[in-house]
Amino acid sequence: MFRINSKIVAVFLSGMSFLILFSTQLLAQEGKIGYIDSMKLRTSYKEFADVQVKFDQEVAKWQLQADSLKKGVDSLQADFDKQSLLLSEEKKKEKEHFIEQKKTEYTTFVNQTFGPGGKMEKLNTDLTKPILDKINAALEKIALENNYIMIFDAVNGNVAWAKKGLDLTDMVLDALSKMQ
Repeated sequence: MFRINSKIVAVFLSGMSFLILFSTQLLAQEGKIGYIDSMKLRTSYKEFADVQVKFDQEVAKWQLQADSLKKGVDSLQADFDKQSLLLSEEKKKEKEHFIEQKKTEYTTFVNQTFGPGGKMEKLNTDLTKPILDKINAALEKIALENNYIMIFDAVNGNVAWAKKGLDLTDMVLDALSKMQ
């Protein structure tokens, strides 16, 4: 039995809501609506593929470091568990403190590397931003030359590019301020 992915349903419904909400605005504009497949761009555009390889290699190095730190902590804990009955209270506390330090080192490394705002996220941003800037410039050029008013990303349902006049955010904010 297949399960419906709630994220896909949410993206679909928000996309449909967006289209319904702004359909009158879209119909009033002269132009076309198009879409891109961002996954195909990621896999077919050589620069993206090269960056993905570089990213994957760096992440693999960090994962090896994390695995090594974890293995060290696990080994220390196993040794302690085997020896704890033979150790004095003072030596037990000393070894427990050392193991806690190593656990903290491991956790800190994992959080600083793979956590939000960590090295992995920063590397991803640093590597992909120049490519995304090129893609956005290409989208804008194609849209303006071919009279598109909006281009969607078929993969995630987001707007990839839209004609400036279609942004109604300021009008909504103005209406909301008048409602208070």
